[in-house]
Amino acid sequence: MKYYTVGQINTYLKNLIGNDYLLKNLVIKGEVSNCKYHSMGHIYFTLKDETGSMPCVMFKGNVSSGLTFRLEDGMSVYAQGGVSVYEQGGRYQLYVRKMAQDVDTKGKLFEQYEKLKQKLYDEGLFDFEVKKPIPQFPKKVGIVTAETGAAIQDIMNIARRRNPYVQLILYPAKVQGDGAAETIVKGIEVLDKMNLDTIIIGRGGGSIEDLWAFNEEIVARAVYAAKTPIISGTGHEVDNTIADYVADLRAPTPSAAAELAIPDIMSVIANVKNERRRLDSSIRSKLQEMNLQLQRLSGRLSSLSPEKTLNNKQQYLASLTDTLHNTMKNRFNLYKNRLEVSIARLDGLSPTAKLRGGYGYIESGEGPLLTVNGIKEGNTLKITLHDGSIDTIVNKVERDL
Repeated sequence: MKYYTVGQINTYLKNLIGNDYLLKNLVIKGEVSNCKYHSMGHIYFTLKDETGSMPCVMFKGNVSSGLTFRLEDGMSVYAQGGVSVYEQGGRYQLYVRKMAQDVDTKGKLFEQYEKLKQKLYDEGLFDFEVKKPIPQFPKKVGIVTAETGAAIQDIMNIARRRNPYVQLILYPAKVQGDGAAETIVKGIEVLDKMNLDTIIIGRGGGSIEDLWAFNEEIVARAVYAAKTPIISGTGHEVDNTIADYVADLRAPTPSAAAELAIPDIMSVIANVKNERRRLDSSIRSKLQEMNLQLQRLSGRLSSLSPEKTLNNKQQYLASLTDTLHNTMKNRFNLYKNRLEVSIARLDGLSPTAKLRGGYGYIESGEGPLLTVNGIKEGNTLKITLHDGSIDTIVNKVERDL
């Protein structure tokens, strides 16, 4: 049995196509999508219209000589080059040598995108005031995306790593092609009725056509009407869909959406422990401060209590009493001494005081005897001493010269 290798067939087709005069040099008009600039300087993209699409490549040398503008998705362009077969991949593609922009540089899809974006903006679907907050600690998270693919796997891996206790509920939706927008809307409506904490919608990156379901108006209005907070993570970081603008929170990728929806429980636990230590320290410090204040207030209260006041008054009264007694005693002794001195002085001035020193008080019948003149022998005299009196008769009178 005769057979051919894959490489032989690819080589045959390459030669067949390469020798076709029409395919060697032609100009194709189409809309650019899935445009990627390679690090080596080459550009890989797709040209498409309503009837189909064609893979294209423009090598670095042709980029520098045949391209005068930055190629972006959505542009309508004229691409000049030749069609050939890439043998290793077994696919044909247009090898572009020169490009020019069409008058309509945005393309039809981009026009539809901008028109719907402006319409929904004017209606207020993008307003920050209507966006719902994302729950900080969710228990149930819904996901609207394809059942197979990198997006759901990335979300599951991130959820398992960050918080394995969160329940994930997937609504397997078609995220590309005909009917994709309708299944996304259905998924949002079904999950919105399940009393979930958060819903993630999205898919991995792709061309504007691949992401177009998330630019449909019915998807945007379903996101806006949902009661459950929705995080949109569609495409790559540079992609922005209408659903991203309407969602309560936009994530650059599905993985980023999972990180925004599901907190890292280990970090949360660590933060709680740190806050608890800080709170315990603050409470201890506050208790010490309050204890010192209580001691100060207790001391003041004790000093102001009626019992303390009464004791102080009683002690003060006792002190005053002692002071009064001492003062009266001192004054009594002072007056007593003064009286004794006065008595002594008065006694010293008394006529009878001198009598105690051996003196006597002599009286005649006419009064005190002050001189011997007039005294005669035989007269009767009265001598008063300190302890009595003597009546005597004068026997002799002698006068001093």
